[in-house]
Amino acid sequence: MYDTGTRGEEPCRCFIGFKPRYHELMEPNGHRRLRRRDHLVQENGDPDLSCSIDELDPWTAWAYKPRTISFLFVGACFLIWASGALDPESNKSGDLVTSVKRGVWAMIAVFLTYCLLQAPSTVLTRPHPAVWRLVHGMAVVYLVALTFFLFQTRDDARQFMKFLHPDLGVELPERSYGADCRIYIPENPSSRFKNVYETLFDEFVLAHILGWWGKAILIRNQPLLWVLSTGFEFMELTFRHMLPNFNECWWDSIILDIFTCNWFGIWAGMHTVRYFDGRTYEWVGISRQPNIIGKVKRTLGQFTPAQWDKDEWHPLLGPWRFIQVLSLCIVFLTVELNTFFLKFCLWIPPRNPVIVYRLILWWLIAIPTIREYNLYLQDRKPVKKVGAFCWLSLAICIIELLICIKFGHGLYPKPMPQWLVVFWLSMGSTLALFLMIWSWKLQCSYHKKRR
Repeated sequence: MYDTGTRGEEPCRCFIGFKPRYHELMEPNGHRRLRRRDHLVQENGDPDLSCSIDELDPWTAWAYKPRTISFLFVGACFLIWASGALDPESNKSGDLVTSVKRGVWAMIAVFLTYCLLQAPSTVLTRPHPAVWRLVHGMAVVYLVALTFFLFQTRDDARQFMKFLHPDLGVELPERSYGADCRIYIPENPSSRFKNVYETLFDEFVLAHILGWWGKAILIRNQPLLWVLSTGFEFMELTFRHMLPNFNECWWDSIILDIFTCNWFGIWAGMHTVRYFDGRTYEWVGISRQPNIIGKVKRTLGQFTPAQWDKDEWHPLLGPWRFIQVLSLCIVFLTVELNTFFLKFCLWIPPRNPVIVYRLILWWLIAIPTIREYNLYLQDRKPVKKVGAFCWLSLAICIIELLICIKFGHGLYPKPMPQWLVVFWLSMGSTLALFLMIWSWKLQCSYHKKRR
């Protein structure tokens, strides 16, 4: 099981995938009725949870009671105030841009409120199912916004970015990390290790460490993490003729990136995984804590997983499983590449908050996506489908990639080196041949067993 149910309160035991059976009683007239122990999730429209109101801790039961009508009236009052519906003359600013921006933000707020209250719940329920419903709504808004950008011209999209942040819409200076790859510079008296210092104190160093710490918590598989780490360095090598940021020195890519920043991030992330994996999860409600310290710890514990299980990827289980895990790696690498190509095409500086917002949103989306995809791989049903977050993540990744391709037309005059073309064609052919031989051997062994 994963972070499922509201296991924060004894004796509530909630599990995803468990379909609760209602105890049936017979009415005197022969009709069946359900016991009073109706499930809260049935009232909320969340059929995957199995905790009832009676089983919730008294201190937190209020947060799980449906108050959708109350929120509807509160939201309507807020819209009346913000839009000036009852006093149109007071809101006459004459500024069309301001009115449109306020209308768009109000439209997004209404949609996110609907998702918060009425969207289907996900496989995650900590700290509250509504949080992940809200993330689901944010992912849909991002997907719709990307679709809008896809239908614009490159210049219009760049100027439209000013509505998101006033510093955007300005051409960025080219920055290359591989112009001078010397570690020691004797002619520079102020700092003979200037190249190393500038690389070590670059903003991407901290981003590398935090990024790989987050990926380790998501993937929870060290060999797969090292495949992704090495794979991204190959991506940088492949596209360095297109993006100046990818033109790095050998010691930057191998020593600083792979064996320093990435290694430390993966090491810290896997230690975090082992810490949560080794804990005993015996949750007790806040009201049953003996003192104020215990109540504070239990409150903070609501923001940690209710249960922690290892992800079972098993890429060598068979050819099809290998392709499924390889597809996960390809999507991961594509999302990372999209970050750099979007920055280049839309003129977004690395330190701009828009980049940070996108990365945070992707991390929030990836948390339930990985859980859903791993459950999908472990499911043995002949007919199954991926979860909503898996579908959304793939759709967002595709739209981002299409934006990079469309807006990047004409920005990359240098062709890909011939040796890189030969290398990737050879790798693709070798992989295809390997999968064909593997499938053929499995088929032969299967026929031998049937004889």
